[in-house]
Amino acid sequence: MRILRLGTLALAACLTLATASGNARAGEVPMITGEQWMQSSEQLKKAYLIGIANAYQVEAAYYEAKPPSDEQSLIPRFSRGLKGHTLDSVREGLNQWYASNPDRVKRPVIETIWFEMVLPGLQQNR
Repeated sequence: MRILRLGTLALAACLTLATASGNARAGEVPMITGEQWMQSSEQLKKAYLIGIANAYQVEAAYYEAKPPSDEQSLIPRFSRGLKGHTLDSVREGLNQWYASNPDRVKRPVIETIWFEMVLPGLQQNR
């Protein structure tokens, strides 16, 4: 029941964030930036991160028998780079990064996760 509730919350968060980012054209996926991130509640931010984690889990389950290489997917690098992080530590890290870089709020959240958390994590978790 709790998983269903979190899934529903994640879907609602994604829809809310997508709506907040403006009207998307057909085939266009809206990028959530620091602007939407900083305007969102902590619960909505966590739901967004749950959505990303769910996408990872779907791909991991799909490739369970033969995981993709780094050249085929970003998922293995995300996993290694975020080793030791929790949803809360990623959320707090994003909050701190955008607060410290108010001139960079147009940067997409997923890009910030990649460059500020995943890549440094890959260097540490070699």
